[in-house]
Amino acid sequence: MQHIRQKKIGELIRKELSTLFQRNGISTHGGGMVTISGVDVTPDLMIARVYLSLYNIKTPDKFLENLNEKMHEFRGQLGNEIRHQVRHIPELEFRIDDTLDNVFKLEELLKKNKEQ
Repeated sequence: MQHIRQKKIGELIRKELSTLFQRNGISTHGGGMVTISGVDVTPDLMIARVYLSLYNIKTPDKFLENLNEKMHEFRGQLGNEIRHQVRHIPELEFRIDDTLDNVFKLEELLKKNKEQ
């Protein structure tokens, strides 16, 4: 369970990273669409796990690898935006949010079960 401070910092990071992604053209990468579905911050506020929802991205693993290679650039840009609101800029970990995929799989299983 996240505390109020963790949620506030997570939402702040989500908002600012979304703006950075739009500014850098990442939100519309290669004809696909990238959205930040959520940010979880560890209790010590040192690590922020950024969950990305990818739509129509041909190679999501390669995209994620490239994003993680540029993590320090994003962290620096993020630091410029939020440095007056937090003491320490957390390390960023980009991850693919597969919640929507799991929902579709579950719906398929329920349909198959209902047909039987």
